[in-house]
Amino acid sequence: MATENAPTTIEELEAALKDDYKVKLAGIDVDNVLRGKIMQKEKFLSCVKSSSRSFGFCSVVFGWDIHDQTYTKELSISNLSNGYRDIEARIDISTLRRIPYEGNIPLFLVTFIDPETGKGLHACPRALLQKVIGQLSDELSVKPYSGAEFEFFQFKETPASVHDKGFRNLQTLTPGMHGYSMLRTQVSGPYFHDVYDTCRDFGIPLEGWHTETGPGVYEAALAYTDSLRMADNAILFKMTCKALGYKYDIMPTFMAKPHNGLPGCSGHIHVSLQDSNGRNIFALEEGKTRDDAKWADLKYVSKECEWFLAGVLAGLPDIMPCLVPTINGYKRLVENFWAPVNVSWGYESRLASVRLISPPLASPKATRLEIRVPGADMNVHYAFAAIFALGLHGIKNKMELTIQPTSQVKPENHATAFDRLPRDLNEATQRFKAPNSLARQTLGDAFVDHFAGTREHEWMLYSQTVSDWELARYFELV
Repeated sequence: MATENAPTTIEELEAALKDDYKVKLAGIDVDNVLRGKIMQKEKFLSCVKSSSRSFGFCSVVFGWDIHDQTYTKELSISNLSNGYRDIEARIDISTLRRIPYEGNIPLFLVTFIDPETGKGLHACPRALLQKVIGQLSDELSVKPYSGAEFEFFQFKETPASVHDKGFRNLQTLTPGMHGYSMLRTQVSGPYFHDVYDTCRDFGIPLEGWHTETGPGVYEAALAYTDSLRMADNAILFKMTCKALGYKYDIMPTFMAKPHNGLPGCSGHIHVSLQDSNGRNIFALEEGKTRDDAKWADLKYVSKECEWFLAGVLAGLPDIMPCLVPTINGYKRLVENFWAPVNVSWGYESRLASVRLISPPLASPKATRLEIRVPGADMNVHYAFAAIFALGLHGIKNKMELTIQPTSQVKPENHATAFDRLPRDLNEATQRFKAPNSLARQTLGDAFVDHFAGTREHEWMLYSQTVSDWELARYFELV
């Protein structure tokens, strides 16, 4: 879905930019970091008018990690062997929006293209999601829709202060546990309201915005829309919170587990499919139920929804790096912290990895699946691509749902009734890259090999680092 009033022709684009002299362009790397630049308007228009609608962009953004350190292992896109060549950045004029906190400068998102094939670069988050959306359209004549929720901590810090403190003993925006507080938002009311209002002006409507349990924790629910727009909105939401935070000497972090002993920060995603008539194919008609439902949890949803769910559950352990891409993210997925750790599902169950939302507590139109595994540190484009690719696999193969719902198992028996998800990034990456993984079958070898290489790089750096815990544990006594 294009942004509201976005141009569809060169003439409309030129009219929209008639009073501008510069534009901002941004793409997304594998670590969910926006990489971009400002471009002179005349240069931008010449790129848009070219046959490829693109410009050259240094491929090193796919050859280095989140801190701009080149990968120790040569990966396929950008390396010493190819001289860190240029790739193409194809401008998506339908993404035009203006950045409210940056003088209303026009912003366009790009999709990275392989110059040799002219197709979307296999590791580009937007390209991967666009590929899966195309498959859903071609094979099922449906369009994916999604929502995203983020919990995240705010700190009364600046980039300089956190570095000076070595990221230790940071001051949270507010003390104590105050979920849904009507008072704690007054501590920094201008920042709290500025985020909400700016997101509205930026084309990122928030359905909900409140404090969550934890010192300085907020939660945002982004308004449901088509999946590519939602993924774009999600990364721009993070950018907006960080940029506005600078204005107030506040630093939000989307780390999944910034504190020991406190709940982590989730990044739950909601998914459904609509046909060409706008009908939610996961839902039954109003008042209808299924007589063939294996469990009561399924009686208000379609067979397609059940097949989709079966595909997701079958491949959930194989796609974990797409949902939880960081070392830190797995420290959120531990028992007794209300975070999902097993391959499980259930009707309205917040204990399960996949929560089914349907009548009688929701309307048929709102029928959907909530994937509760990701943390706030997820790359939303990868997460959506992986979930919808698995769901497509389940529907195409009419996969039988063999895992019983959580309603059939006592909570104390969940640990033995359901398979455990990978416990760390290394375990997750090895399963992700395995020859028979559903990640390979649904997302392709090129993407899996590249992204697995980046995660192995991350694990190597982590495993070679001497931590404060090790010093406190062993320095004196061993």
